[in-house]
Amino acid sequence: MDGGASYNPRTVEEVFRDFKGRRAAMIKALTTDVEEFYKQCDPEKENLCLYGYPSEQWEVNLPAEEVPPELPEPALGINFARDGMQEKDWLSLVAVHSDAWLLAVAFYFGARFGFDKADRKRLFNMINDLPTIFEVVTGATKKQTKEKSSVSNHSSNKSKSNSKRRSESQPKYSKAAASKDEVEDGMEDEDDEEHGETLCGACGENYAADEFWICCDICEKWFHGKCVKITPARAEHIKQYKCPSCSNKRARP
Repeated sequence: MDGGASYNPRTVEEVFRDFKGRRAAMIKALTTDVEEFYKQCDPEKENLCLYGYPSEQWEVNLPAEEVPPELPEPALGINFARDGMQEKDWLSLVAVHSDAWLLAVAFYFGARFGFDKADRKRLFNMINDLPTIFEVVTGATKKQTKEKSSVSNHSSNKSKSNSKRRSESQPKYSKAAASKDEVEDGMEDEDDEEHGETLCGACGENYAADEFWICCDICEKWFHGKCVKITPARAEHIKQYKCPSCSNKRARP
C-alpha cells in the first residue's frame, strides 16, 4: 500500500491529476465495483479504510502504521457500519468521507509545496467543477440535470431504449433520440449542450461527443460504455440493460 507516498505532485495541474485519479478509483469502488467493495468491508475485520490511488485503482486496507502518516488518512472503520444501515446509506456515508479525504490530500500537497493564495484558489475551482463522489453515488447530479431539462427533453428520454445503443459512428445521440431532420434543422447544438450536463454514473465525467454511452433501464443513470465494459455491438443484443450496481442489488442480511 503506497498511498501515493512515492508520487508527489508539485504543480496545481499535477495535484489535480492526482485528485482525479484517486476520485475515479473511489467512484469505481462505490459504483461499478460495489459488489467486490461490499465483500471486502467485512465487519469482522479490524478498522478498514478505502484508499484511492492516482492510477485509478482502489484498495480496502488497514490504515498506515507510521505515525504521523505520509499522507492524510481516509476514514477508519468503514466496515463496522456496513451491516448496521441500509446499503445505499452506508455507501453514501463512505462517499462523504471519501470526498473529505480527497480534499485533505490535495491541499496537503498544496501546503507541502508552497501553493500561494492564487494557486489554492485555482486548485479548488478545478476540483469544484467536478461533481463530488457523494453526488455521483447518490445520483444527485442526475437529479440536478433532470430539473434543468425542458419538457421536450423529458419526452425525448422516453425513446432512450432505441437511442442508447447507437454505434460509435453516432455517439452524440446515445442520450436523447434526435432524428436526422432535427439535426439538419439546427438541433445539433442543443443536443450537445444537453449531453454536456450528463455525467457518467461510474467515473463522474461529462458526456463527450466521441464516446459511446448506455443508460441503465433501472436507475436511469448514464454510463460510458468503456466504464461498464459494454460495446455498441453488445448493446444491440441487450433488451434491458442493468448497470453493475443494479445488477448486484439484493437483500442484505
